[in-house]
Amino acid sequence: MVQNFEERHSLVLQKAEDFAVRMVNLWKHMAFKMQEHDMSRQAKRSGTSVGANIAEALSAASKRDFLNKIYIAFKECSETKYWLRIMQKTEYLSQSEFDSIYGDACEIERMLTTIIRTTKINLSRESLTEASPDF
Repeated sequence: MVQNFEERHSLVLQKAEDFAVRMVNLWKHMAFKMQEHDMSRQAKRSGTSVGANIAEALSAASKRDFLNKIYIAFKECSETKYWLRIMQKTEYLSQSEFDSIYGDACEIERMLTTIIRTTKINLSRESLTEASPDF
């Protein structure tokens, strides 16, 4: 079944919101129980920014603006994955904790990649159509 535009984007937004909640809970655990503040704060910032940028993209003024915001969300997701890898390598996250939350980040990143590719293709087609003279 092919999902329409709104369904696809509401799905990635919902996953990003759920991910943001996980990142806030991870930050609370690390900051208050493990006394780790720097990495957890950075991961919380980038991890919650993913959904915020997706939400902003859904209210974009143009398709190019939409693409820009989705790309920012993609970059924030990539940064979050970096911080999660550092937390796992420094043993702040167990392997099972890391696998779970990192897997969520990878899923969101794949969804954003698909959205970016599709939007670029659609923008390219539109510019070709606009450039073609009407006969």
